Amino acid sequence: MDVSGGRGQPRPGNDESPDHTGPRPPTPDPSVHGPEHPRHPAADPTPANRPTDEHPGGTASGEPPAPADGPADEQPGRRPDTRTGSRTPADDRAGPRPPGAGTGESPASAGGPGDERGGKRSPAHSGAGQASAPQRPQEKQRGGLLMGRPFGVPVYVAPSWFLVAILITWVFGGQIDRVLPELGAASYLVSLFFAVAFYASVLVHELAHTLAALRFELPVRRIQLQFFGGVSEIEKEAETPGREFVLAFVGPLLSLVLSGLFYLGLLAVDPSSVPGVLLAGLMVSNLIVAVFNLLPGLPLDGGRMLRAVVWAISGKPMTGTIAAAWVGRALAVAVLIGLPLLTQSGALGSDAVDNVGMDTVLDALLAAILAAIIWTGAGNSLRMARLREHLPELRARNLTRRAVPVETDTPLSEALRRANAAGARALVVVDPDGVPLSLVREAAIVGVPEHRRPWVPVGGLAQDLTDGMHVSAELAGEDLLDALRATPATEYLVVEDSGEIYGVLSAADVERAFVKAMARPS
Repeated sequence: MDVSGGRGQPRPGNDESPDHTGPRPPTPDPSVHGPEHPRHPAADPTPANRPTDEHPGGTASGEPPAPADGPADEQPGRRPDTRTGSRTPADDRAGPRPPGAGTGESPASAGGPGDERGGKRSPAHSGAGQASAPQRPQEKQRGGLLMGRPFGVPVYVAPSWFLVAILITWVFGGQIDRVLPELGAASYLVSLFFAVAFYASVLVHELAHTLAALRFELPVRRIQLQFFGGVSEIEKEAETPGREFVLAFVGPLLSLVLSGLFYLGLLAVDPSSVPGVLLAGLMVSNLIVAVFNLLPGLPLDGGRMLRAVVWAISGKPMTGTIAAAWVGRALAVAVLIGLPLLTQSGALGSDAVDNVGMDTVLDALLAAILAAIIWTGAGNSLRMARLREHLPELRARNLTRRAVPVETDTPLSEALRRANAAGARALVVVDPDGVPLSLVREAAIVGVPEHRRPWVPVGGLAQDLTDGMHVSAELAGEDLLDALRATPATEYLVVEDSGEIYGVLSAADVERAFVKAMARPS
């Protein structure tokens, strides 16, 4: 196809996709929304947000949130998400968020690369509407209290943490009251201190993942402490199986180290004293966190480690993900059935139970929650792996629309005539020297009645170009999505490395191409 060259000279390009068979009337494209995470649990294959891997003390994938601008510190130009998070035995991980463009259709979206009915048309023949470029969700939408920025990474405490802190205070306070009855009501203050100290150790687990990620030059969006643990949201996946293994292993390793340190501290105090009870509780809780996260199934850290091993053997990260995810699902079934049986038999240190009582019901409920978390996380990991597998198919060069250069005072009717003659679907406003100044918005074109077009100059319908609206024709996959997120817009000017104009890229076209790619099996 023809696209504008450096002085406004049309030159060949590849605007048309095989799907384009001919012109069609304007038809708005349905909005595609993606959830977020924390947006944790279930990943949606829509391009609302980019993926993020998680190494939750284990790892799990979650669902992307609806697109929105995020704070400056939350919008680094980097690739989709990998999240790692330390998790406690019942921790759920929010999985990677899929990349994507905003919702709706851009001014020039009709007949875009992902449109099976569209053909090459002029801007005047395209559907109206607007699409916003992929954007990050507002931090406040995710919820959480900002506690600090260790190593430059924001740490948030989710509202659900306060609920679990109250639960820990109540349960552990009763145990302290039985061991140290002389404390009276003060036992619950001691228990509250334990809850805070325990989550501080979870934060250390998360910081281990974060420091490893930063060491491997993987950007970390944030750390969040939540209902059953924590999560480090890492924006990219490790590039090698060795790094993936290290990134997953450092969390449980730190928890084991903390457990050992608390044990050494316990040796120096009276076990029946308040410090002794606290140290014993922290020693056991960190040991449980480490062991649970080392279980070899996604979304746990052990599942990440298994994935890395299979990846190294097979040479295919997707093969490792599939293996670790199915082991994770088997682990979920084992937890659902095995945990209540072990508890009832007394194998976990408690007295054997012959009848069904409240403790048995609570054990079964805990097993069901853990099994659901693991099963869901494993499924999300599979979906996010498929998402990443298809990301390279999004190439700016293939999705770019043919464009024709016009000067600011060119009547809209004349500009559309030139576009129709060239088979172009976009207009670039240039100065007398051929330097691009702005992009004519298709939504604005559609809003001008046909009888007024001979008297309306294209300059009044154009959006000024900013530096962020210049996109390299060589961008693809996550790099392309990063560029669009950095500067939200409906259209972008695509240029060659030499600076020549290649064409115009619509955010809606990127969104449709993403959805179409995700619909294909891996």
